[in-house]
Amino acid sequence: MRLGFLMSIVIYSFCVVLGPVPPVSGGGRALPTETDEHPKIYRMKLWATNEVRAKSKFWYFLRKLKKVKKSNGQILAINEELKKSFYFEIRCFPDLDSISYSVYYINEIFEKNPTTIKNYGIWLRYQSRTGYHNMYKEYRDTTLNGAVEQMYTEMASRHRVRPHCIQIIKTATIPAKLCKRESTKQFHDSKIKFPLVFRKVRPPTRKLKTTYKASRPNLFM
Repeated sequence: MRLGFLMSIVIYSFCVVLGPVPPVSGGGRALPTETDEHPKIYRMKLWATNEVRAKSKFWYFLRKLKKVKKSNGQILAINEELKKSFYFEIRCFPDLDSISYSVYYINEIFEKNPTTIKNYGIWLRYQSRTGYHNMYKEYRDTTLNGAVEQMYTEMASRHRVRPHCIQIIKTATIPAKLCKRESTKQFHDSKIKFPLVFRKVRPPTRKLKTTYKASRPNLFM
């Protein structure tokens, strides 16, 4: 698996509606029709390297789950979650004479608490050389994107699974008492301590700096 995939992974949140969409600011909904006055809106969170692959995944799952094809559906909003600290928005409004409307919004989504460690549970399904398998994984990270990156790395190393063979079913933040994996539970200790290994003592001034030392330094505090 290429390292570039993990560095450029992005969360895409899609919102789709069936029927024409009016060009209103901040979002959109379908115009009422005789057959369906209130078209249902579907939303899905996906992980992909770019917007084109995310759209392809979105229509694939929507066609399988809700029998909605790309020909009779429209994408309302695309919310993109990035790690970079910039904001951008793209709006595309159709002509007034057009029968069908299509509104696209691309906004940045921020993690609520990016500095707090959390336990993430990931339910996934992947294709191996022998068949399809379901799996549950737990990771500790500050963001959901980081937990998903850990999952892709582990699946590539342990099971030789390529990223396009993995389908993420669900993600959730798991409380400490409901965690199952020992690799996650070993950190649930209020008195946990970590050694400060290889702590190099530096001289207070440049005058006392020497290339060779008379005694061997102690690197463990």
